[in-house]
Parts: sequence; structure tokens; C-alpha cells
Amino acid sequence: MPTVALLGCAHVHTPGFVNMLKQRQLEIKVRYVWDPNPARATRWAPELAAGTIRSPAKALKDAEVQAVIIGSETHRHKKLVIAAARAKKHIFAEKPLGLGAKDSYAMADAVTEAGVLFQTGYASRGQPALLAVKEHLDAGHFGRITRVRGSMCHGGALGGWFDPKPGNPAEEWCWMADPRRAGCGAFGDLGTHMLDILMWFCGEVAEVTADIRSITGRYGACDETGEALIRFQNGVTGTLAAGWVDVANPVTLLVSGTEGHASIINGQLFMTSNKIPGADGAKPFSPLPPAQPAGLALFLDALSTPTLPLVSVRQAAQRVAVMEAMYRASAQRRWIKPK
Repeated sequence: MPTVALLGCAHVHTPGFVNMLKQRQLEIKVRYVWDPNPARATRWAPELAAGTIRSPAKALKDAEVQAVIIGSETHRHKKLVIAAARAKKHIFAEKPLGLGAKDSYAMADAVTEAGVLFQTGYASRGQPALLAVKEHLDAGHFGRITRVRGSMCHGGALGGWFDPKPGNPAEEWCWMADPRRAGCGAFGDLGTHMLDILMWFCGEVAEVTADIRSITGRYGACDETGEALIRFQNGVTGTLAAGWVDVANPVTLLVSGTEGHASIINGQLFMTSNKIPGADGAKPFSPLPPAQPAGLALFLDALSTPTLPLVSVRQAAQRVAVMEAMYRASAQRRWIKPK
């Protein structure tokens, strides 16, 4: 049975991670929980039948611990990821990997040199509709792709999701609205998921420009929404929308090609292509492929089956570099090439 340590409980996905680990207690053992805020570690450790530790070093020195799950604030990732890589522990690190391209590529180098498994929190790759689009893209059923559009938005800022919670500091996610610790605001937090999908579909990015800004001012200078324009190296034009100030987000994906079209509207996939039976564009497409494990779930599977298709650490770093370029492009009002 693989044994893991939870290093950092700051991320808003922590409750979901804990529930997943609890559901897999017959397959995965959690030995330690650490967070620089002891209240967080004390909150979650009992649910996992794990002990709390004062320093991540204890987990990294423990030969029984095979892997670490890093759910800390983004500005702590570099130190934790590099230390875990040097200790030869397999690594799941929440997204985004780092504060920017420089620290993300440093982590990628350390993980690559160590030869350990790596995964990050891009859970969208396992969705049936996206798997179907990827399958038909790779098969050329849409012809030459001319443009793609992805949108991932919710009303988190409108609902005060990242407000301080004085009565419940263990579930306080306000650091995510502090770009000094998070590395980004709303656009980067949500946009990185859809950026991963667009790059999964279209490959590497040549240059970007963007408009990223605050709307309500609820979190000071933290951005709350944004829109980016992407030129992919293969000639495809992409647009990316993300934010915390949307009351609805019905159209999450558009793919347009010379011989076909795909859209995801209210979670349903519509496709038009003469090369795909049943793709008439008038009704939701079926059958869809089954959902696949992704994100943390796939990482936990990979501890027993290392050949599973994880997101590589180099891919995770590239997404950070592209997002960093989008923020720079917005500030400078020009096109920027990712580092």
C-alpha cells in the first residue's frame, strides 16, 4: 500500500483531497499532515488517521513515505517540490506549479533530475466531452483548426469565497486573492485549467496578449477577470476567458476547423463534421467516452501503475510561463512571447 504525506492544507481543494483520500484508505495510507499553520494540520489529520508534524523534513526523511501531496500556498511550492524531488518522493503539486516561469522551470529541472513521478491539479482532462473533442482533433475530423476558445468562470468573488473566516481559520482561503502568495488572481487561478486544455489540444504557444483586471475591488489589487488572445505555434488562434465575477458560464469550449466544429454548452457537447457519425450539430453528441481519472485521482493511481498519462512537470511549468506572459502582456498592453 503506497504511503503518502500531505504537505500543506492551504488550498481551497483541500476538503476535496481529504475526502478522496478517505475514500481510498484501503489503497492509500496517509502518514503525516503538515502545514505552517498548525490549526490547518490539526483540522485535517484526524480525518485521515494521520499524525501532524512540525516540519516537512520528517516526512521527507521517512523511508516509508513514497509520495507527497502539496496543497500549500503557491509561494511555498518551490522549496517543497525541490526538497521532495531531492528526497526521491513522488510529487503531486497543486496548480499553478509556481509563481512564475523562473521558479517553475527550476522545479521542473529538479523533478526531471530526480526521475520521480509528478502530477498537478489539472482535473479537466478526464471529462468525457473534452476527451471526445481531443480524440476527434487528433484524428483530423475537424480539418485544419482555425480557432479555439476556452472559458472557465465562476462567482467566487461575488460570493466572498476568499474572504477571511476568523471563526474557521483552518478553512480560510483568502491567500488565493493575494498574488504575492498565489502568483496570480482569478484569471490565473481558473484560467490555468482551460489554458492546459487549449495547449493539450493545440500545442505550444508562440505569443499572447491579454486584458486582466479587477471589477468589484473586493480583494484590492487582485484581478477578478480577464480575457487573453493566443497565437499557437501551429498557427491556431485561441482565446481564453476566466474570472471570479460571473453568474453563469454556459459556453465553456469552442473549436472551429475547416471541416468541423465543436462546442460545449451547459456541459453538453455539440459537434458538426461529416467525418463523425451522428455529429449533426443539432443535438448533444453521443456516445461520449467514459470519464477518466485526472488530477490527484490519477496521481494516486499512478503510485501503483507508474505508466499512466500524468501531466509532466515540464508541461506544468510551460503553462505557468504562458500565464506569466499573459499578465505581463496585460500590464504592458502588447504581445509577449512566453519564457
